[in-house]
Amino acid sequence: MTYWMISNREVNGKGANRSLGLSEGDLTYWTTDRQTGLTKLSAWTDVSAKAFREALIGAAQAFPEFADPADQEEQKHVTLFIHGYNNSWTDAVERYQQIADDMFSGRDGLGLCILFTWPSDGLKSAYYPDRLEARRSADELAEVLTTLYDYLVLQQDAAMRTGQPTCRAKVSVIAHSMGNFVLQKALQHVWTRRNQPLLVSMINQLLMVAADVDNDLFKGGEGVDKTDGDAITNLTYRVTALYSGLDSVLGVSAGLKHFGKRRLGRSGLDRNETPPDNVWDIDCSKYLKNLPKGMPNTHSAYFEVTKIQALMADILRGVDRQVILARHGLP
Repeated sequence: MTYWMISNREVNGKGANRSLGLSEGDLTYWTTDRQTGLTKLSAWTDVSAKAFREALIGAAQAFPEFADPADQEEQKHVTLFIHGYNNSWTDAVERYQQIADDMFSGRDGLGLCILFTWPSDGLKSAYYPDRLEARRSADELAEVLTTLYDYLVLQQDAAMRTGQPTCRAKVSVIAHSMGNFVLQKALQHVWTRRNQPLLVSMINQLLMVAADVDNDLFKGGEGVDKTDGDAITNLTYRVTALYSGLDSVLGVSAGLKHFGKRRLGRSGLDRNETPPDNVWDIDCSKYLKNLPKGMPNTHSAYFEVTKIQALMADILRGVDRQVILARHGLP
């Protein structure tokens, strides 16, 4: 199995002593086939953006082809994982490897997963510095997503000319906590750079896990108001927010803000607003009660609870939302 990483953290040190730090740097691209020791940068090989892109396309082209639309749920994914607040680089890599191993590896896995790691401070007291870094990191993530957008548009044009599908993978994103804020701002950049196209899906499934963003992000509904929420919904086929009122970490986040709205990852969508039809939310509280000893706190436990992993997999595969609710016993 190959692991993939894109980062805008500064690269510190030389040779075997290199590491990814806490400050913002240039975009760098990394891959590794090693299965252990990934929290040491020496386990990774840095490659050019072109080499990374070509290797990624090659890996995706090796996925099985499903020409019948009825088989679309079986299509493999290229998924970007964006970590959240209070994550050192080693924290981010450990979480990424766990997600990649549990959900994307093996014959029945979802495909391949790429880590985007931004310079979160990894300090419990660093909410405001992390938020500033998140806003700045949106520019670098937008560069990555713009390249992806342009490639997908070319592939769509080729498919229309030939009548044959040219992509064997869906593109999805899993964003956790403040990683959703990074993505929110990045997608606005992409949408603006590309003259705000309407309903040109770049992302098939966006999974917003414990999102540290305002819960009225999608208040524009079906209208075009050119807000961040509008950018997200127009560049994404379906947006799913997983939330829980048990998330005390996001309670701290809301308290630090002292203004604005409740957190999407703690309260779900604002029930006083009507979101676009391609946006919905799921309360995961029933899975997060009475977590066993050794499990991370509620804010991060989503990724380690087996039943939530199964829920995420169905969402990413594009299973109909009513089927998902019935299959998982959700209201």
